[in-house]
Amino acid sequence: MSEIMSFHEVVRRRHSIRNFLPDPVPESIVRAVLSEAQMAPSNCNTQPWQVHIATGAKRDELAAAIIAGDESGNASPDFSFDTGDYTGVYFQRAMEQGASYYRSIGVSREAMEDRRMAARLNYSFFHAPCVAMLFMPSVGDNVRIASDIGMYAQTFLLSLTAHGLGGIPQTALGFYAGTIRKVLGIDDSLKMLFGISFGYPDEHAAGHSYRIGKAAIEESVTFHS
Repeated sequence: MSEIMSFHEVVRRRHSIRNFLPDPVPESIVRAVLSEAQMAPSNCNTQPWQVHIATGAKRDELAAAIIAGDESGNASPDFSFDTGDYTGVYFQRAMEQGASYYRSIGVSREAMEDRRMAARLNYSFFHAPCVAMLFMPSVGDNVRIASDIGMYAQTFLLSLTAHGLGGIPQTALGFYAGTIRKVLGIDDSLKMLFGISFGYPDEHAAGHSYRIGKAAIEESVTFHS
């Protein structure tokens, strides 16, 4: 990418991409992104992330297996997740995000089948040519390890943006952790938190201009002096 962006620009340009071009990502760029993500902080410098990248035929095999698991109702998550567990403003933000996204792609609230098919795009990685599955060892209550994975993932996503790529973190992929372990030959001792589909954004696809609003810092930050 010839354009050099400042950190300020990278942070503001990064957003979750849900439309990708089929163009393969050169291995040299993938390795550059991984090298930069490796600089993420972690508790006691343990660097607990175990990242599995799937492309090409293995990516297609993985998508087929996850979709089959979804169709048969054979979920195998390592960690629970339910938007219904959120309360107050957190639940409100989650609902607003879903509603605004479906509006951006022209899917009405009543079109339940269209919504189901749109949600299933998670399992074909939104047509991205690459997907990174983020696994972790189970240590204690897993909270500290999960926070390390989150810092790694954000660094990974910012690096993608800086290299002219796009990505989307997907909790939905973690619903099929067991399936993914089986396809990729990953030991049961490693637990999957989520995946990140990535590639070149399709700027002409429906919904590409969709952006989610962010709360004012006053809603999240309290200053003490």
